[in-house]
Amino acid sequence: MNIANLYIRVSTDEQADKGYSQRNQEEQLKKYCAINKIKISKVIFEDHSAKSFKRPEWIKLFSSLKKQKSGLTNLVLFTKWDKFSRNTADAYQMITTLRKLGIQPQDIEQPLELSIPENKMMLAFYLAVPEVENDRRALNTFFGMRRAKKEGRCMGNAPIGYQNKVKEDGRKYICPKKSAAEIMKWAFEELAQRHFNIASLWREARKKGLNCGKNSFGWLCEIPSTVVRFLFPNTKTKRLVS
Repeated sequence: MNIANLYIRVSTDEQADKGYSQRNQEEQLKKYCAINKIKISKVIFEDHSAKSFKRPEWIKLFSSLKKQKSGLTNLVLFTKWDKFSRNTADAYQMITTLRKLGIQPQDIEQPLELSIPENKMMLAFYLAVPEVENDRRALNTFFGMRRAKKEGRCMGNAPIGYQNKVKEDGRKYICPKKSAAEIMKWAFEELAQRHFNIASLWREARKKGLNCGKNSFGWLCEIPSTVVRFLFPNTKTKRLVS
């Protein structure tokens, strides 16, 4: 009788919304085992990216598989190949290692008998698709961020003195944070007049209520004065000094 470990993985809320939640995967895998008379040894739940096999629960599972007695478990089942891996090279290496241990990794929706040479072509396709999706998503993110910067939008956390906001239509923007913005205007003007060095100015700004680290404050004080005037209009700065 075949004995299987059920491997269930999700990495984002989006996957759960599309029907790949842990409970849905568990239900599919247990139904498959019942129909095919496969005994279940363990059910492993993972919440981690499949870009590599450096995942907490997979590491524990793999360690136990290497230590187990021969024949105790002979299958690792999952719902899709992208639940197993999104890295083709790593996936091939792991499949080879598992098979040497007498364990067959298997996708219940796209099952392949890997002892048949021709099936290795289909395996290559199934493994490559999720990796290509990852690469395409990364490129889209990169170009989207570059376009946003060209359009003058702030990416990431707002500068000191500003705060991140979201419009009703979901678009993100930054706006002045009144108390912090006033302190930063004062800081730039004082620095331009060389009344303080950056370290002393940071301490004075903290006394006034500015909540930021010394390194972040120092970095902002070293940016060009043209950027300062854009971020804080009406600030009287000619030249910033360190």
